[in-house]
Amino acid sequence: MVKKDHHAEIPEWVLAKIQHYCAYEERCMSDVKAKLQTFHLHDDLPEAIINKLIRDDYLNEERYARVFAGGKFRINHWGRNKIYAALLQKGLPELFILEGLNEIDEQEYIKVLKGLLSKKSKEVTESNIALRNKKLANFAISRGFEHGLVWEILNVKE
Repeated sequence: MVKKDHHAEIPEWVLAKIQHYCAYEERCMSDVKAKLQTFHLHDDLPEAIINKLIRDDYLNEERYARVFAGGKFRINHWGRNKIYAALLQKGLPELFILEGLNEIDEQEYIKVLKGLLSKKSKEVTESNIALRNKKLANFAISRGFEHGLVWEILNVKE
């Protein structure tokens, strides 16, 4: 048993399991809390475990925001708005969310958006330019890209 915060005894197996869970991939506090609930622990244990994970750098929400934002952008091609909403839903502080979004390179961001629009353009059969652009814009905006930026790029294409 590991003796920690609030006189709570943290069972070694729980600590080992949750450390592995955090080491396997970046996690945020809400992910860890949800995982800890599956262990059916005494009321004061989850808080003590989370405090220990933070102290031992297994859990770092600022780092999580950077990794999450970068991954969702590079791999899933999500825009900033969708990433922001997802991180907000996970309960991260806005400061960390904004720091995560700042990790996204602006030139790369525009390049990805142009690539998505170009690919989608090949699939859209609409011949009316205004309606075609509206469909393309709606697609990009639904992926989380900013309304103004999407239209700026679409208007350059005309």
